[in-house]
Amino acid sequence: MSKPRAKLVVDFPGCPVESTLSFLDGKWKGVILHHLLEEGTLRFNALRRRIPSVTQRMLTKQLRELEAEGLITRMVYPVVPPKVDYDLTELGQSLEPVITALRAWGMAHVSCNNGTKTVIAPTKKAASKAA
Repeated sequence: MSKPRAKLVVDFPGCPVESTLSFLDGKWKGVILHHLLEEGTLRFNALRRRIPSVTQRMLTKQLRELEAEGLITRMVYPVVPPKVDYDLTELGQSLEPVITALRAWGMAHVSCNNGTKTVIAPTKKAASKAA
């Protein structure tokens, strides 16, 4: 879990934004939340298949942090082999508009081809319409 910055004070105007971002802080937390929002309850290996770039250790770490923050639940079934399900809590589900907005922005402004991310600059025509 991300540690709060020492220089933050009670009256810091960006506190709500920074606090919210701290829940998503971590390379894979937003992606994990996205998959749980889209597909519902998932097992560990199902998450791993959907995020092939993440290591088992990192996925475990990010899932533990999300659980500690109260955004997901971890249900362990006493069977062999072990079965563990992850699901969003009500608090985690409340992040849906945030994750949806991030996805929409990414679809509009980022191109991913052959492992390369490129920012799509708005055209002058589109920029002048926005102004």
